[in-house]
This record gives sequence, C-alpha cells and structure tokens, in this order.
Amino acid sequence: MLKPFHTPNVIEAGCDEAGRGCLAGPVFAAAVVLPPDFHNDLLNDSKQLTERQRYALREVIEREAAAWAVAECSPEEIDKLNILRCSILAMQRAVEKLSVKPEHLIIDGNRWYTYPIPADTIVKGDATFMSIAAASILAKTYRDDRMKALAKEYPQYGWDKNMGYPSKAHRDAIRQYGATPHHRMTFRLLPEEQLTFDF
Repeated sequence: MLKPFHTPNVIEAGCDEAGRGCLAGPVFAAAVVLPPDFHNDLLNDSKQLTERQRYALREVIEREAAAWAVAECSPEEIDKLNILRCSILAMQRAVEKLSVKPEHLIIDGNRWYTYPIPADTIVKGDATFMSIAAASILAKTYRDDRMKALAKEYPQYGWDKNMGYPSKAHRDAIRQYGATPHHRMTFRLLPEEQLTFDF
C-alpha cells in the first residue's frame, strides 16, 4: 500500500517525469499536492497500471488533488541541456505552476538540483508515495496525449503505440524516413552498426 506522506504536517508535493528514455517527443513532468485525507486503492506507479486505469485515475487526481500541474521540456531543450537536466527542469516548472505553494518536495529518482523548496529524492518513489504515483500518472497520460497528437502528423513512426520509445517499428521508420523535428538528435536513434555517414 502506498504511503500518504514522506513529511507529515507540511504541504508536500510529489514529482515525477515521463518520457526520459524516448527517442522522440518532449519529456513531461507533473507535481501533485494531495489532501491529507486522500485515498484510492487503485493508485499506483503508472507503469503498473493499464491505460484505461491511468486515464480514470487522472480524472480522480485532477478532481480531488489540492493542487496539480504538468510541464515539459522540448526535444530542442533536451538536445541542448541533456535529458537529466531537462527531466529535473520539467519537474521544477511543474512545481512553479502549482496553485498551492508546497513546503516540501518528494522526487522520484535519485537526482535533484538545488532549489528554494526543501526536497528529498526517493528511488522507486512512484511505488512508495501516493503523491509521486499521482504525478507519474499525470506526466504519463499528458505525454501520451501529446505523442498521439504528433502521430497524426507523422503516422509512419507509430507514436500512438510506441509513444516515441525505441521500439523496432520506430527504429525501422527512422531508418526508412529519417528523423523528424521531434526526434532527439543527441540520442542514438539507430544502433551504431546501422548508421550511415555522408562524410
């Protein structure tokens, strides 16, 4: 069962990101402040839920959370800053958009940068604390929505199914059609032995 708080009696926001390992699309992040009495037996790390469960829980979270926000970093920012920096930056942007200012942050993972609000990093936090699990669901579903929309412009890459992750079908499409403006050019889009060079 997920824990309600890491630090009781303070306004605490859980933060998580989605899309860190993708070859295309932005990285999304969410921050969620849950009320002290929040409880939902289905709430879990987004990766442990079906798509239907994630979207059903998103409605619950958006309706019942004390505050929530979603933010992103673009592929261009990822190529310029690197994916770790952008994952953290997206979470910080989400925190800054919250309608309630948190007094403490709990972050899924083991990396964070100096920030005005005290924070703790928690490995597998999305499977430990409710607010991080809620943030993981929002980040995942909003990013999936974006990739499904982009798939309508670039149907050959299958982003409505692979969400930009390095599936075989996605890499086969890159090999056949090349990269798009939504691909992360600093990522290894194709395995090294399959790359061709014009110089």
